[in-house]
This record gives sequence, structure tokens and C-alpha cells, in this order.
Amino acid sequence: MNSKIFLKNTNSIVIIEKGELISFQKDNQEYIHQKGNPGWRNSDDEMFPVIGPTAKNNFRVHTKNGDAIQDQHGLLRELDYSLVSSDENSAKFIKKYKKDTLINNSKFPAKSKEENLSWPFNFTFEKNFTLENDVLTINFIINSDKGMPFMLGYHPAFLLSDTGTETLEAGEEKITLDDIYKVGSNAFPVLGTDKIILKNTDKNDLEITTIGFNNFMLWTEVDNMLCIEPITQYTSYTDQKFSEENMSLSEGKNYFSVTIKVL
Repeated sequence: MNSKIFLKNTNSIVIIEKGELISFQKDNQEYIHQKGNPGWRNSDDEMFPVIGPTAKNNFRVHTKNGDAIQDQHGLLRELDYSLVSSDENSAKFIKKYKKDTLINNSKFPAKSKEENLSWPFNFTFEKNFTLENDVLTINFIINSDKGMPFMLGYHPAFLLSDTGTETLEAGEEKITLDDIYKVGSNAFPVLGTDKIILKNTDKNDLEITTIGFNNFMLWTEVDNMLCIEPITQYTSYTDQKFSEENMSLSEGKNYFSVTIKVL
């Protein structure tokens, strides 16, 4: 799967490459961080079946099916998407994992002592894009063994003006880039909400709404981009062990959604 996929609406265009959202433009304005620019090497990614650094738990996650070896943000990002279907307004992708299959860890050996990762449950992970009325919706569908423990996070990065003046609103809470810088690698938590607004300096504001996540975390180290990440759980400020007691349990089929709208 080498070609880019283009979704088009009256005033908007979305570009997807190998399941990764690399561009969302409306009225010729770009809203997605461009790969190769300072800040982060990607434009979006997923965190599954865990969120956060697992080194404090010796890279182990305790489950009813035994201990799993997981690095930061889980093994899903080490798998490749397969294209299921696409048309002018939608594209569907899937990743499949067979339980206990060893997956090479791209962080090894430079950033991790674990060469291979594994998970003791079967799952498929669908990522479906729909562009309708200039609004982009990304649906995630997880099919798995019922009762499988998991966390899920979506990790998109948005293009900023490089002035450091953007702010965010989540209900009554007002957040500045300085607030996010101070938290550092832990990422700034915005908990108990399904909507956040990015107040842009050089273009229209952006509204991000979610179904199923109910939390966000915010991360950046530069003025030109910001990661606004819907998450099911926030782990950075807790002393919790990585075990299924602290995770969601699968219903067999779980749905999550993220909608990105230019205001």
C-alpha cells in the first residue's frame, strides 16, 4: 500500500498515507502537522493496548492470560495497516493481530531493552475516515476477545503558527502553550470532557469532539505543532501498575470516534 488516498468535499481535502492522516485542508489552509517539520516525526498515530511509558512496570502488563511485553503506547503502532476500501469521501483500514505473536520493537535497542513485544489476546483494529460536509470523522472499531483489557489513545498532531500564541478551551478551562510546556513529557491532562477547541492564531479555530474517550492529553515541545490526544485513560500522574485492574475491558466489539471540524 504505497499510494496516497485523497478524500474531497466542496471546500476540503484530506490526504491519508498507509492509514496515517497526513493532511486536512479547508479553504487551502492546512491543519495537520507536516512530517519532517520540527516537533514529531509523525502526523498521527494510535496508542493501544496501553497508553504511557511501561518501563516503570518493567515493560510488563499483567492480564488474566499472563504477562504481556509492551513498550510505551503499546504494540499497535508496530503493525501495518491494510486498506479495506476507499472512495471520494471515505477510506477504511485494518490491522490484525494473532495472540502471542512476537512483534519487533522499533525502539530497540536505542530506547528500549525489549527487542520483541507481544499481547496474549487476538484483536483486529479498524480505522475508518469519513469526510462529510467539510467535517472529518475518524472511527475506531476494536474486535477482540471479550474481556480483553485495553487502553486506547488517538495521537494526531496539529499545525500551529510558530508564534506560541495559540490557546485551547475545554469547557470553562483555558489552556496556553506555556501550560503544556511546563508539564513536559507527561503531557497536559484534560479529563472528563469529550470536546476541546484549538484557538488558532493564523487561521480558523478547530473543534475536536469524541465518543468513547472522555479525556484528552496535550503535548508539544515546539511552537509549530501541538498533539491533541483523545484517551480512555491518563496514566502519567498515577502510580498505577500496568494491569487489567486499571484498564477498560472489551465488550467483544468496541466503538470510538473523533470528529475534527473547522469553525
